[in-house]
Amino acid sequence: MEPNRVAVGLSGGVDSAVTALLLKQEGYEVEGIFMKNWDEDDDTEYCTAIQDYEDAQRVADQIDIPLHAINFAAEYWDSVFEDFLSEYAAGRTPNPDVLCNRNIKFAVFQDYAEMQGADWIATGHYARLERNSKSIELHRSDDLDKDQTYFLQAVPVERFDRCFFPLARLTKAEVRNTAKRHALHVHSKKDSTGICFIGERRFSDFLNRYLPKEPGPIVDTHGTVIGEHIGLPYYTLGQRQGLGVGGMRNAEEAPWYVMSKRSKTNELVVTQNQSDLEATNLVADEPNWFIEDPSTIDRCDATVRYRSTPKPCAIKIDGTDVKVSFDEPQRAITPGQYVAFYDGSRVLGGAKIKRVDAK
Repeated sequence: MEPNRVAVGLSGGVDSAVTALLLKQEGYEVEGIFMKNWDEDDDTEYCTAIQDYEDAQRVADQIDIPLHAINFAAEYWDSVFEDFLSEYAAGRTPNPDVLCNRNIKFAVFQDYAEMQGADWIATGHYARLERNSKSIELHRSDDLDKDQTYFLQAVPVERFDRCFFPLARLTKAEVRNTAKRHALHVHSKKDSTGICFIGERRFSDFLNRYLPKEPGPIVDTHGTVIGEHIGLPYYTLGQRQGLGVGGMRNAEEAPWYVMSKRSKTNELVVTQNQSDLEATNLVADEPNWFIEDPSTIDRCDATVRYRSTPKPCAIKIDGTDVKVSFDEPQRAITPGQYVAFYDGSRVLGGAKIKRVDAK
C-alpha cells in the first residue's frame, strides 16, 4: 500500500485550510497539526493563538479530519527568537520567517509528524516542487505575487523529500474561492502580516521589552549631527518615516532616509539622496544550495527581499562566501536578510547577506 498519511500544518488561515481540503479530496489520510510557537503574550490583546486554534479546529471539523495541538514555543525561542534578538543587537536586520521555515516547520514540525506516523507533511506555502529520479527541485509558484520561495531558500533540500505544496498552481483568489465553495468559514479571513510574535503592536514597543534603547547621534553623509536616534535596532535601511530630522535650516525640503548603521560609534547615517541607498554588490554567507555543484553558476537571477522580482546578476563562490554583483543597482540591500538565487522559476539556493561590498 502506497504511503498516504499526511500531516498538514493547520494554522487557522485560509491557505492551510484549503491545503488540507485538497489532500482530503485526493484520498489522503489527513491529520491537522496546530503549532503554537509563541506563548509570551498569552494574556495580552496581541496574542491571536486562541482564535487561530479555534479557527483551525472548526476547519478540521468541517472537513472531518483530526486536529492535534503541539507547543513548539521553547524550540522557537531557542532557534528563531534568540537569533532575532542577537542580530538586531549586532546592527543587522534578521528574517525570522526564513528561520521559522528552516528550524521549525521543516525540522521540528516535520520530525514530530514523522514520529507520529505521517508519511508526508504539507503546508500552505505558495511554492512548487518537482521530483525526478535524481533530484528535488524547488520552483516559484504560479501566483508570482504570493510566491514564498524566498522564505524557503534556506531549507535543506532533503527536507522536501516527503513534502507537499498543494497550492503551487493556484492563485490566492482561487484559494479563497475554493474555501468559499466548500463553506469553510476562513475563506475571507485576513492574511497575517509581519512578524508572527509581534502581531498588531508597534514594533518599537515590542523590541523595547527585550533590547535596551541606546540613543545616539543621527548624522548626514558628511558626518554632521542632525538629530538623535532612540537605538540602532529600531531603524531599517531605507526607512523614511519616524526619523524626526525634517525642517532643518539650510537643508533641502526633501525626505531623509536611513542609509546605514555604524554600530561601533552608535551612529545612524541618513541621506536625502535616494541613489545613496542603492548598491550593486553584496557578500553573503551561510549558503544553502539546491544543486549539486553551485560552482558551475556564474550568472543567474537573484532577489534580496520578498515579493521582489529576481534580477540578473553574476555570482562567484569564494569558500563559504557568495559574492553577488547585480547588473543594475538594488535598493536598500540589508545585512541579516537573505539573497535567493533563481534560474527561471527554479530556486538554485540562497545565502544570508553579510555586507554590502564596494567592489
